Amino acid sequence: GGFSMTTFRRPGAKIALGAMLACMAGALPGSAGAEGPFTSLSGNWSGSGQMRFDGGNAEALKCRAFYTPKDAGSSLGLAIRCASPSNKIELRATLTSAGGRVSGSWEERTFNATGEVSGQVTNTRLNLSIKGGGFNASMMVGTTGSSQSVLIQTEGTGLRSVNINLSRS
Repeated sequence: GGFSMTTFRRPGAKIALGAMLACMAGALPGSAGAEGPFTSLSGNWSGSGQMRFDGGNAEALKCRAFYTPKDAGSSLGLAIRCASPSNKIELRATLTSAGGRVSGSWEERTFNATGEVSGQVTNTRLNLSIKGGGFNASMMVGTTGSSQSVLIQTEGTGLRSVNINLSRS
C-alpha cells in the first residue's frame, strides 16, 4: 500500500505548489501559469502594411517587428521597422505591465516623436495611448496564433496612421 500512497500524494502536492506560485506571481486571469502577458509576442515578425498622411496620401510598407520579453514576460522591449518607397518608420518602446496595466516610453525616430505610454494588455491584445510634446498617438496590437495586426493612429506629426499585418517569421 505504501507505494500507491506516494504516487497519489506527489501529483497533488505539485498542483497545490503550482497554484500557490501562480498566485504569488500575480498571474493575470486567463494567463498560462505565472507567465507575463508579453510572453506570447516573443520573437520576430514580418509583413506588410500601409501608412497614411494628413493630406490623404498613402504608401505601401514592408515591415519587421522584434519583441523581446524580459522579467518572465512582465516587461517588453519592442522595435518595429517599416520602409515604403519614400519613407521609413523606426519605432521603439520599452513597456512594463502590472495587473493588466501598461506603462513605459515610446519613440519614433524618423518623425522625431517621443512619448510616455499608458494602456492595457491581455494575452491577445495590447492597447496603448502615447502622449508627448505636441504629439498624441494610439497603438493597438492584436495577436491570433501566428498572425498579428498593428494599428497606430497619430496626431501632430504629419503622419495620420500606420496599419500593418504581420506573421511570425
